[in-house]
Amino acid sequence: MIKAFIVDDEQLAREIVKKRLLKYDDIVLVGEANDGFEALKLIPELKPDLLFLDIQMPKINGFELLELLSETPAVIFTTAFDEYALKAFEVNALDYLLKPFSEERFDAAIAKKKQASTNENLKNETPLQIIHEQNRIVVKDGSEIKIIPIQDVDYIEAYDDYVKIYQGKKYILKKQTMNHFEQVLPRNQFVRIHRSYILNVNQLTKIESYEKNSYVAILKSGTSIPISRSSYSDLKVQLGL
Repeated sequence: MIKAFIVDDEQLAREIVKKRLLKYDDIVLVGEANDGFEALKLIPELKPDLLFLDIQMPKINGFELLELLSETPAVIFTTAFDEYALKAFEVNALDYLLKPFSEERFDAAIAKKKQASTNENLKNETPLQIIHEQNRIVVKDGSEIKIIPIQDVDYIEAYDDYVKIYQGKKYILKKQTMNHFEQVLPRNQFVRIHRSYILNVNQLTKIESYEKNSYVAILKSGTSIPISRSSYSDLKVQLGL
């Protein structure tokens, strides 16, 4: 039996999916939510196998919801916007249904889930690689969800399996890799200046030399961050020096 869950801020859209699921005796709908926050509370409790997920929703979008889940079910996106299709498959979505979708198209998406459930070669054995919205970072901090505009990020520091996202002297921990942030943050604003640091160049006030061929970045907050020798040239290029 496949346990399904629907996340969509439009009630009519949820009703259409529920109606089309009625024909499947081997799929049971275990719950639904009209926004990402509600879904984030229910999905870990109900543990669905299949998620019908809208993308454009208030507060947090569908991609951000996936990033905040510790365990992610198979995903079929249901959306009215076609510009997210590439990103959907980058997070290993089973399918991407563009509203309004036909019953035949819906059935084809369900068939992909059933095939993936019975075919070992199609099982998703790797974690989802979530692509951030480029204008913000979403962090789950205890029971709270914090949305950090990237312009408010001073720098990011590696911390074991986590990173520290700094705003001034304060930071928030997020379980993610430095390489991930290096790939997804805007490259005209963020530069990897050290194996342990990614810098928001808009927060840089000056570069100081402290040893031969060694430099530190001085931020507006007064914080000093080391610049590796290999990254110094990249930073100069970024700054137009």
